[in-house]
Amino acid sequence: MHKMLLDIPTQVETARLRMRCYRAGDGPWYYAVSQRNRTHLQRYEPDNVLMSIHSQQEAEIVVRELAAEWQARNCFFMCAFERATEEFVAQIYIGPVDWTLPEFAIGYFADVDHQGQGFVTEAVNAALGFCFEYLRAHRIRIECDDTNLRSRRVAERCGLTQEAHFRENRKHPDGTVSGTLCFGLLRSGRDSNTGVP
Repeated sequence: MHKMLLDIPTQVETARLRMRCYRAGDGPWYYAVSQRNRTHLQRYEPDNVLMSIHSQQEAEIVVRELAAEWQARNCFFMCAFERATEEFVAQIYIGPVDWTLPEFAIGYFADVDHQGQGFVTEAVNAALGFCFEYLRAHRIRIECDDTNLRSRRVAERCGLTQEAHFRENRKHPDGTVSGTLCFGLLRSGRDSNTGVP
């Protein structure tokens, strides 16, 4: 089925989270998120969209661009809020790798003030279900820096299999070098573990 004919919800909920696409009006709080997480994201997410934001106006432009990308089915950025507090806790990225297979890549980060509470694992599990159910994914991949133990554990806890390890293929601004871990999950593997249709 053509990507524009897919019925894709703009919000999903889990036991603790409400996840939705970005929309007009999110700029002010997204600017605050960008400033709070700038140092937190510097090593592992230097190209994250948040890193380009320097004002509320720029943040508003970014969230509107992300909303347009969602509508065009170019990529899917989701903000995750803790339902009990309505606080932003994580961001999830779903990017098409190949619509004809289809295959998608998932990226994520935890808000610096909400690390280590399982929010990202919960959000990624929801993103996996979103991909398989609504995007009809055949395959999903996650890549992370081999020194980013938190990110690696998320992929493992969500049932992905490590498929490759590219050694010393990244150079960081501080001059250190690290590698990339590649994880994958097939629809057949997800079906047998969770019963996702």
